[in-house]
Amino acid sequence: MYPNIQAYDRGVMFSPDGRLFQVEYAKEAVRKGATSVGIVAEDGVVLIAHKNIVEPLIIPSTVQKIFKVDSFIGTTYSGLVSDGLHVVNSMRTKTQTHRMIYDETESVETVAREISEEMQMATQYGGIRPFAISLLVAGIDTERRLFEVEPGASFSGYKADAIGIGKKIAEDILIKEYKDDLSMQDAINLGTSIIKKVNEKKLAPENIDISMITKSKGYVALKDKEINTYL
Repeated sequence: MYPNIQAYDRGVMFSPDGRLFQVEYAKEAVRKGATSVGIVAEDGVVLIAHKNIVEPLIIPSTVQKIFKVDSFIGTTYSGLVSDGLHVVNSMRTKTQTHRMIYDETESVETVAREISEEMQMATQYGGIRPFAISLLVAGIDTERRLFEVEPGASFSGYKADAIGIGKKIAEDILIKEYKDDLSMQDAINLGTSIIKKVNEKKLAPENIDISMITKSKGYVALKDKEINTYL
């Protein structure tokens, strides 16, 4: 036991046993966030996110969990809303700058790497805190891509993945039911079934976002009427 262990809570520094407490706290905030699922399908990539609307007077259309980053890239987050919106805006700025300079869509992996580098800066300096979010970054460049970026700033590619409070349940289902040749419709059905499993309340179009990225149409967000067909 270290006599001054609380000192390692006050900034981003390693404890004697090699832990970064602030990063661990950020991961805990993510684990309490609403569930989001990403699935690479045969024809593209699907993102499904639960909107945890608990206030009865809130306008559902003002709550957004999946965002268009560029023509062929989308993202969703779980964790602290303000951090999520900030990082999404940063991603858009980076991809638009790339498009202006090179007249092309930035690769999905490069977007995920750039954001992880930005998040990593918050894990090594005093006076700032880590971003309390995990992100799923999905899109199409030469291939269909899905990456997770977590608060510790590491990122990895996946065929299917989940973030938020239902991550463990979602991963168990995805391991059993995911197939490489899933159609877009089957991927959406699988994703919505996971969100239903995680949440005890009945789902409605206003508390779930669904978007897909295909090579033919790029990023497309489903309307409430379309979402309702999957619920």
